Amino acid sequence: RDESNLIVHTFLETCEALGLPRRALRMVAENRIPQARGMGSSAEAIVTATAAARALAQDPASSLDREYVFAHAAEIEGHPDNVAPAVYGGLTVSWHYRHNDENLQDVNGGAIQDASIVEGFHTVNYLVSPEIAAYVFVPDFSLSTNKARRSLPDTVPYADAVFNVSRAGLLPAALESAGGESSNELLFYATQDRLHQSYRSQLMPQSAALMHSLRAHGYAAMISGAGPCVIVLHYGEISQELRQLAGEQLESGHWNLLNLPIDSQGVRVTRD
Repeated sequence: RDESNLIVHTFLETCEALGLPRRALRMVAENRIPQARGMGSSAEAIVTATAAARALAQDPASSLDREYVFAHAAEIEGHPDNVAPAVYGGLTVSWHYRHNDENLQDVNGGAIQDASIVEGFHTVNYLVSPEIAAYVFVPDFSLSTNKARRSLPDTVPYADAVFNVSRAGLLPAALESAGGESSNELLFYATQDRLHQSYRSQLMPQSAALMHSLRAHGYAAMISGAGPCVIVLHYGEISQELRQLAGEQLESGHWNLLNLPIDSQGVRVTRD
């Protein structure tokens, strides 16, 4: 209820960056996203607060400056991975570019001081078929993102890196497909992973077991973010099938299944 709250802290920080004076405000936040579950709750909070502050700072008749919201929120979060879909919706692929990443040089071998390529956070947005739904298994236990990150090795086999690059390249096509069984097969291939799930499985064995069980039946199941949620992407309604396959987990009372549509609009601001 004070400035230690992530939404309040981000809102005040953004207002200060935009030159807005402090004023008396009543803020109500309804958070429906389970925290510490790999569902991007911190990024959503940061985007919400940044968007609210940006909306106050601009002409009420103009549309929300999403580019500012994305850049500022990514700076606060430290990476653009989760804030980008929260801002733009759909599927996003994001990156952080710095000139010294490439050690740019001119033809004579001298360092280039002023490259035309813009430094900072960037993202591109892909359409996602409205026929796709996300089925999220939410457990009653949490997992610290920092702890999940520390479980990853400093280096990975070259073959594993190549494997994941090919699957990442396949994902936009799988999500934009026309639907049907062949599209679900593409989703299954595109969600294969060798870079993080196996290393983190010991931190969430129940989640890993559920994911492998669902994939054994041909469903595109994966760990959501750093975990421990398990998400299934599928063209068409499969709630009943998933409830049957995961009956033991759901009946235990330790898991809840959410059937969620894919948001294609991202953050929105309305005025009363």
